[in-house]
Amino acid sequence: MSGAAEGLAGLLDQLCPMHALLDATGHIAHAGPTLARLCPKEEMTGARFLELFELRRPARSATMDDLRALAGRGLHLMTRGAPRLPLKAVLTPLPEGGTLGPSGGALVNMSFGIAVTEAIRQLNLTARDFAATDLTVEMLYLIEAKTAAMEASRLLNLRLQGAKAAAEEQAFTDTLTGLKNRRALDPVLTQLMASETDFALVQLDLDYFKEVNDQFGHAAGDHVLQLAARAMRAETRKEDVLLRVGGDEFVLILSGVTDAARVRDIAERVIARLEAPIDYDGQPCQISASAGGALSCRYPHPQAAEARIMEDADIALYAAKSAGRGCFRNFEPSMRQDREARRSS
Repeated sequence: MSGAAEGLAGLLDQLCPMHALLDATGHIAHAGPTLARLCPKEEMTGARFLELFELRRPARSATMDDLRALAGRGLHLMTRGAPRLPLKAVLTPLPEGGTLGPSGGALVNMSFGIAVTEAIRQLNLTARDFAATDLTVEMLYLIEAKTAAMEASRLLNLRLQGAKAAAEEQAFTDTLTGLKNRRALDPVLTQLMASETDFALVQLDLDYFKEVNDQFGHAAGDHVLQLAARAMRAETRKEDVLLRVGGDEFVLILSGVTDAARVRDIAERVIARLEAPIDYDGQPCQISASAGGALSCRYPHPQAAEARIMEDADIALYAAKSAGRGCFRNFEPSMRQDREARRSS
């Protein structure tokens, strides 16, 4: 290059660091410092422009005359080598016999466009790689600020969701036994009905619990309730839901259970475990349990099951108590008829 051309190249390096000066044959005579980051400078200088950059739009044949004919139009390019990055460009022809730049060549000024963030990541670009007047720098600051704000918002939302979940868990948990409480019963049943999951529901009352409270005091009663909850957990599965819905009243929801014999087996194992004497301060506390169960699969519609299953399990529980306590009964329609007959008599 002449001295004037070198002066122009130096000026363009500052104002347009993504430019390329092409000679009359379409070879790169000079590349701006940021553009040169796409490949080693010695490989870019002297290389044919269209061998390094693919012209995607507008589609033209690969000659220098074709390139010059696109003067002033927006060009869409793609780097042919790694990293593969889309570029936007505009071309200005250089005059024949001119002293500024290669005679008959062209000046191509490029930008990364919307791919700038990917280019920065791939090429480790900084603000120094862009012209001082390039709005890309401000955009990058905005992107960084937005990213930081979104990350802070995400972390805040996670903390709020965690706090909400903890508050809901606390609201639905019985503090004495660690089981779910009465507030949790309706949401649990609604969720099961909505998912059309079959289940068995067992209502269980502790027998002789009042005698423990009367004889040994409420501290002993609390101790018995805690061990009773532990016994129920031991005889049920992780996916089952256990609730304390009253002083000595419990509900067991056995997920996926559709067999009445299996419900009986689980309930009788729980009752047998509860009948083992519980030591409190060296004194044996003796309790038992009565239980009644119902199966959701026996109701034709989920809405009917949600409305009736608690009542039917309660009817079965009453039948167990009438049979002498310390036993289990599965609900049968005849039990409802017997109760209605007693009420009408």
